Amino acid sequence: MKRDAHIHSPFCPHGTTDAFEDYIKKAIACGFTDITFTEHAPLPIDFTDPTPLQDSGMKTEYLTPYIQQLTALKIQYAPEIRIRIGLEVDYIIGYERQTRDFLNDIGPQLDDAILSVHFLKYDNTYTCIDYSSETFLEFAELVGSVKKVYNLYYDTVKESISADLGPYKPKRIGHPTLIHKFQLAHPQKIEDNMQIEEVLHHIANEGYELDLNSAGLSKKDCKEPYPPLQYVKLANDLKIPLVFGSDAHQVADLHRHYNKIFPLK
Repeated sequence: MKRDAHIHSPFCPHGTTDAFEDYIKKAIACGFTDITFTEHAPLPIDFTDPTPLQDSGMKTEYLTPYIQQLTALKIQYAPEIRIRIGLEVDYIIGYERQTRDFLNDIGPQLDDAILSVHFLKYDNTYTCIDYSSETFLEFAELVGSVKKVYNLYYDTVKESISADLGPYKPKRIGHPTLIHKFQLAHPQKIEDNMQIEEVLHHIANEGYELDLNSAGLSKKDCKEPYPPLQYVKLANDLKIPLVFGSDAHQVADLHRHYNKIFPLK
């Protein structure tokens, strides 16, 4: 099975309008047999998106047409490729109940899902930590240091793994080293090996999958996947299922770097 299980769509408010069928046809042409569209789920209604355009999640009114269109395409292309209907769900500290209620409602309609951390809470405010290098560095100054931001991020990821989000909680943890996205935008070398290993042990203990995400390889201030490839052996030793995700927000990025992640596949 050749699988890409982290793909965005024309419903992404900060992506492109590339059509579903363009993604699907490219996947088939590239020999993929299994794909999951994981659009950013709507954020909790009472959560204020801190990004300038407030475009981190799909609008609630688009959720039904998103699922309806994918349901039809799933049937249409079934002879050629398995299409899974999914979402990338944000774990936001303080919004666990709202997230659980959302998952209880939408979960039965999904085939797959990812749980990701994009927002960090500090001093009762939230920051989208992967929005821009400027935002990251401003947040580091507010928190006190880049290292403290890393600590806060990994603590939040561990909370996401342990959180009770109900029976439809996503079983795959998204890009668990996303905090590395801007690691080349500052001169500090942060030693976080033990924290990454701890996160992997948490994933293993809970029986979850790992989003082996290639998108960081294309980010100018990152230049590595999430997590870095040196942690693949540990993940394998811990028997964590590794699921490739290109995290494509446009057709051009679909399956990008797959052969670097799985060179023998």
